[in-house]
Amino acid sequence: MSVHPSANLPGNSPAPARPAVTLHRLREQVARGEPLAMLTCYDATYAALLDAAGVDLLLVGDSLGNVIQGQSGTQSVTLEQMAYHTACVARGRRSAFLLADLPFGCYEASPQQAFESAAVLMRAGAQMVKLEGGGEMVATVRFLVDRGIPVCAHLGLTPQRVHALGGFRVQGRDDAAAAALRADATAMADAGAAMLVLELVPTALATEITQAHPAMATIGIGAGPHTAGQVLVLHDALGLTSDVSGHGARRPRFVRDFTREAADGQPCATLSPGQAVAIYVADVRARRFPDAQRHGF
Repeated sequence: MSVHPSANLPGNSPAPARPAVTLHRLREQVARGEPLAMLTCYDATYAALLDAAGVDLLLVGDSLGNVIQGQSGTQSVTLEQMAYHTACVARGRRSAFLLADLPFGCYEASPQQAFESAAVLMRAGAQMVKLEGGGEMVATVRFLVDRGIPVCAHLGLTPQRVHALGGFRVQGRDDAAAAALRADATAMADAGAAMLVLELVPTALATEITQAHPAMATIGIGAGPHTAGQVLVLHDALGLTSDVSGHGARRPRFVRDFTREAADGQPCATLSPGQAVAIYVADVRARRFPDAQRHGF
């Protein structure tokens, strides 16, 4: 049984202040081959904890519909709610880079609608916005980027469109679906997206997309260990969402409970949230998480 010695765990004491994580610094980190560690965050307390543990990027995700509001999906989350939680996280963070989801229904109609919604989140403290969709979002992404709003795209399993996709399924398994994902990734890169979340995508395909677009940092969730970074829903990483994460009662394959599970999958001494997050960061950096066999597709 593996046990992490608590005296040596980062997260047991406050970390010294680090320089502000900027988009430029993130790009330098990716160029060095150092994986980015991202977690979702919804309040000031956890923003401070995640920041002190060394998380690079805090994502105010519309997953708050599931883990904060107890909803069955993300579609009910409003722009006003996203702005409120973004402002809470902005007040708690010190150094980490902050991005926020554009929620369902506030950006799809036109680039101008997306700009107005993105401006609300940027005023609340976001430094980047994330939106779902591929080729149909090219004009919107370019419109935002041209007006100084950094964009993170999101392909693969897109939770706002889960009903159209037929549920929480791995995307890009067959040749046609893989080709469509490649084309969408290229379209997002050409439109100027700085980052790309790849969710529930086969490891080989996510690796191929990552290698094809080195200037657009890929962030994987259920996409294998070879993307430029990793993200999890915070509550999943802390083992708190067996029935409200949006995935049903069964824990998704790509999730690891960092409070109770060591890198080898064996039980370990129960850790505090701060310790668990520090282990998450360290294991993402060392590419111990995710494990291609246990967490990938």
